[in-house]
Amino acid sequence: MTVKDLYKTLHYRRYIFWCLAVGYVLVFFHRLCPAVVATDMMTDLQAGGTLIGFLSSAYFYPYALMQLPTGLLSDSWGPRKTITLFLCVASIGSVLLGLASSPSGAVVGRILVGLGVSTLFVCTLKILAEWYSVREFIIMTGVLMAMGGVGSLAAATPLALVSTWIGWRLSFVLVGLVTALLAALIWRVVRDRPTDLGWPSPAEHAALAETHIGLSDSIRQVVTRPAFWPLAIWFFFKYGIFTSFAGLWGGPYLMHVYGVSKGRAGGILSLVAVGMIIGSPLAGYLSTRVLQGRKPALVLASGVVVAITAALAFATENMSLGLLGVLCFGLGVFASAIAVIGFTSARELFPARIAGTSFGLLNLFPFAGGAVLQPLMGAILERHGKVGSAFTVAGYREAFFVLFLSALAALIASLFVQETFEKRR
Repeated sequence: MTVKDLYKTLHYRRYIFWCLAVGYVLVFFHRLCPAVVATDMMTDLQAGGTLIGFLSSAYFYPYALMQLPTGLLSDSWGPRKTITLFLCVASIGSVLLGLASSPSGAVVGRILVGLGVSTLFVCTLKILAEWYSVREFIIMTGVLMAMGGVGSLAAATPLALVSTWIGWRLSFVLVGLVTALLAALIWRVVRDRPTDLGWPSPAEHAALAETHIGLSDSIRQVVTRPAFWPLAIWFFFKYGIFTSFAGLWGGPYLMHVYGVSKGRAGGILSLVAVGMIIGSPLAGYLSTRVLQGRKPALVLASGVVVAITAALAFATENMSLGLLGVLCFGLGVFASAIAVIGFTSARELFPARIAGTSFGLLNLFPFAGGAVLQPLMGAILERHGKVGSAFTVAGYREAFFVLFLSALAALIASLFVQETFEKRR
């Protein structure tokens, strides 16, 4: 390895990271954007709460189901090709969603969006593992998650303003075109590994001659490891809470119960993104330097989310807008940014040769949580009826009680998570 070649690797990988990071901005934008435009979509598509819940969660079903195939495609076909192709699918889905004339057409578009962005996270982790050392990996993963916060921010106030200006339909068409441009940029810039350009890799495992393990054996090693399941259950409930509130029902709740405008609701929800942006890079420091363990960080975060959902469930209509902003910020830190520690635990729990499979399997659970909880909350709200065009306080109270029970389940699961920090030392 010459100094010149190493310099090329260290320099070029920054371009690769930022291309993929912009892609992750779009992933989170697509994930959370229904919260701001949900009321407009219900009116325009003449859809009730249950149907809008299924429309929003239609993103999560293909996303969850694609996590394991994504690992296989990433290993066999390559992450660059996989990301590019599927972002083109997301672009088509976003345009179809904007042009949909019926709820069924909107659901088809939303499914294509979920399918299209489903491969980016796992493929990005694989690329980072090739271009960065183990020590650098957790730092870059934290920055990547922070960029997800930027996507969440874009799905709040900016989307509220743009959709007010040009309408929710044209907003989604515009995002679809941006997604297509990003797919072309990733194809042009990103490479799967430094060796594709004839450069050395800074990743420690590059020098190791690890035995190849087939997909079925990799899956078996992951799912038969008892320590995998508490982490998976924790992800299911914790992220289901986050996506159900920040990704869909938080916006209607603020507008229906507190009577704020769509722009004001987007501003309050944007504090979720601020929490992600601030919390994601600091999560690794909290776990490694302050708490000196992965498990304490997960338990602490779970306890905070219990307190947040308790406030939503038991003081549904009795909080100030300032307090609601604090709760949104807390959700961004302790229900989303903390995922950095969850994925770090998974990487430390399994050997590098099956890291792709373990990431893919684990990443199925958070989106399965969103796919279950979003329509469940919509059904609860619909059952309680409406006052005019707004869901009732009683409906939101019961729906948020489901989130509170989910937070308790996540806390219990975190108590059974295996500590992995000592194994790295």
